[in-house]
Amino acid sequence: MCCGAVLSAVRAASTAPLLWARLLGMATSLLRVPPPQALLRPLAVPERLLLGPGPSNVPPRILAAGGRQLLGHMHPEVLQVMDEIKAGIQYAFQTQNQLTLAISGTGHCAMEAALLNLLEHGDTALVAINGIWGQRAADIARRLGANVHELLKPLGEYFTPWDIEEGLVHHKPSVLFITHGESSTGVLQPLEGLGELCHRHGCLLIVDAVASLGGAPIFMDRQEIDALYSGSQKVLNVPPGSALISFSERAREKMLRRKTKPLSFYLDMGWLANYWGCDREPRRYHHTAPINSFFSLREGLAMLAELGLESSWEQHQANCVQLCQGLHDLGLELFVKEEKARLPTITTVRVPEGYNWKDIVAFLMDNHAIEIAGGLGPSLGKVLRIGLMGCNSTSCNVDRLLRALRDALGRCRRSSL
Repeated sequence: MCCGAVLSAVRAASTAPLLWARLLGMATSLLRVPPPQALLRPLAVPERLLLGPGPSNVPPRILAAGGRQLLGHMHPEVLQVMDEIKAGIQYAFQTQNQLTLAISGTGHCAMEAALLNLLEHGDTALVAINGIWGQRAADIARRLGANVHELLKPLGEYFTPWDIEEGLVHHKPSVLFITHGESSTGVLQPLEGLGELCHRHGCLLIVDAVASLGGAPIFMDRQEIDALYSGSQKVLNVPPGSALISFSERAREKMLRRKTKPLSFYLDMGWLANYWGCDREPRRYHHTAPINSFFSLREGLAMLAELGLESSWEQHQANCVQLCQGLHDLGLELFVKEEKARLPTITTVRVPEGYNWKDIVAFLMDNHAIEIAGGLGPSLGKVLRIGLMGCNSTSCNVDRLLRALRDALGRCRRSSL
């Protein structure tokens, strides 16, 4: 290299830091939004007992699973966890369906997945509505271009087989949607005979079990349910963000006969079935799954398997009975009149006369660090909703809540009538 070239290189090297500093200064001068002060402080999360309709508190074992170091979403260890999740869902649902998996989304996402994979534009859907979840399902089905017919029941009541058969005969739907655990009203929907009834009329049965799974008996295969889904944040005590879903062979065959692709690529069950190893084909990348959510979900399903479904059902029923008796002793009126129709995981009580439900909810939160909720959708302003789900469903928690409610009823201001 000649002397001139060396000299030029030396000069360039000596001026580079100055140029970089000048460029950095120009970039900094362009910033108009300062760092948020809130983000410069440590995260602060209070301790509360979550006895609303969900989410529920998360046990340390599940929290620890979610805090593990990430792996790649196609690593064999992650695929193994996914296989274990699938087996756990099959146990919780009591099904041998091959098309069983977890969706990277909440229970709403699973509702949408069930409907958009089984409905095409112009199909007829019958939606049983006795609370908000039937309303949501009808909304989604209409957005998909389905001809939606609503089967209605008053809040706090359930559908009989005769109600369902009348709708099937009159509307001749290809799909019936019904909610097993209606969390907005606290109703447990009997399912016996509905699957057989639907199939006799050439219809598939979709069941929402977000609020009931693990807390009330459900038997997907024996009850001939064609699409069943649930969420992670209720009885499973897993943080929200993953949902469980399974399809019968009848439902899978209907999807194979589709004339058009599902309107959502993200929720296309053909792609998801492959990613979850449900089609016996080599797995292909579909999306980057929430790995740590799946770690948590795996542990939630493992804890349910260790406890056993029957023990879990008995636990939730016993604590629900204790809660209902305690509420009655406080002079409160249960919203669901028939005992057999009460959802064991979420109990609804009428807002006591003279009280503002918001005052009661706020008092429990501020003075006892307990969350309960008011109504939702059509039950808003009518009820208080109390959740006892998974690890939160204990006799001690029932006693603690009843003491807090007694305190609230004594100290919250009543309106003069």
